[in-house]
Amino acid sequence: MTQITLVLPFALPPPELAPDLVRALQAPALASLLTRASCVTLPFDDNLRALPHEAWLASELSLSPQGQCAFACAAMRGLLLDPGQDSWFIINPAHIEISRSHLSIADLRRLQIDEAHSRALFETARPFFDEIGKTLLYGDASTWFMRADGWNTLQTASPDAAVGLNLTDWLPAGPAAVDFRKLQNEVQMLWFEHPANVERETTGLPPINSFWLWGLSAPKATMPAEPIFATTGVPAWLASMATIPTVALPNPFNGGGADSMLVCGDLAEAAIASDWSSWLAHMARFENMLFAPALAALKNGQAGKIKLVLSNRADHKQFITSKWAQHAFWRSPSLHRLLP
Repeated sequence: MTQITLVLPFALPPPELAPDLVRALQAPALASLLTRASCVTLPFDDNLRALPHEAWLASELSLSPQGQCAFACAAMRGLLLDPGQDSWFIINPAHIEISRSHLSIADLRRLQIDEAHSRALFETARPFFDEIGKTLLYGDASTWFMRADGWNTLQTASPDAAVGLNLTDWLPAGPAAVDFRKLQNEVQMLWFEHPANVERETTGLPPINSFWLWGLSAPKATMPAEPIFATTGVPAWLASMATIPTVALPNPFNGGGADSMLVCGDLAEAAIASDWSSWLAHMARFENMLFAPALAALKNGQAGKIKLVLSNRADHKQFITSKWAQHAFWRSPSLHRLLP
């Protein structure tokens, strides 16, 4: 029988708001899945400088046993680039916000960077990377790659781990950090009042005034053949790693026979922005599109197991349920397992 794994970043409400959000959430199918399931709070190492679901994915997809965000080479292959025998970083064009007390990185999902502007900024920056022997490759508008060479010891953070926080605590650290900062400063000056940014600002979009380096991986970091891996509502670097496009994904709830993993990132933007009304709306949509079909597939015997991996910024929980577990009628469905 097939196992369906649904990974839902930010589906665990933050502890301080959890009681109110759970009270407002209408999700009877999710309540049945959670209540009549084994539940484990998964361990998470704060030193990884990543979010819990990112560390879980890196480990589950065999990219890093320790959970480091070793996504670069898998993302390169997904974007039809060959990492060769080298190690690479992901580079995301970014917007750094300046407040009275600190700098912070904006949510990359909100940048809406298009191909023309990204290409223009890339071509302006590339000679400065070449000058210090750092090959820069273009993946797509929001995803570039830099060959690591002697910077393999840089300790970096995922952009979603750092978003909205004081960048002092999240910038790359290690012996090559000074050289990185020098390169970053030069590129920032190049992009100041760049025509692409001038055009963006005239349409109300924030300028691309910096870049974010992270995701170091060696070429041996490759995706497993199974399960079928699909994504929806996730950043481009993660979408590129899917083994099947979402539009071509067979209905995982129809008993097709193949184990599948679906990462649904639709909650992230709302949760990062603390837009909880939108978060509740997305959860209601998941109730109809994911949770209710998953519960029906279990009851009809079309799925052997359903695994839910739910997370927030600090924690993640794993729930595994089956047709027989759903027979536990004495367990009244409740959303209390979303509480800390």
